Amino acid sequence: MLGFLKKEKSKEPEGNIRAHLFVSGKVQGVFFRETARKKATKEGVTGWAKNLRDGRVEALFEGKESRVKKMVDWARSGPIWVKVDSLDVIWEDYKNEFKEFEIRYDL
Repeated sequence: MLGFLKKEKSKEPEGNIRAHLFVSGKVQGVFFRETARKKATKEGVTGWAKNLRDGRVEALFEGKESRVKKMVDWARSGPIWVKVDSLDVIWEDYKNEFKEFEIRYDL
């Protein structure tokens, strides 16, 4: 009878969070960083991604909680050419330190 009533979304503002990721597997040379940059930009998430010498990709995502969590979920599998073996996530205090998402090349 009340099926036409929609559940109201919470009126509380969504908080900002920061996630620091280390992604292992076949994650270099397969457009992981570039795809992360495109997806993060689309989601309004800032931060960076870079290759590490040991073959992993390190990334940092900052932004609205739901959007950062969406990026972390995406990183569990990455783009189609990627094979993620493991994903380590360190939740850090939000710092609002970036204006955009960039690819870093400082190995």
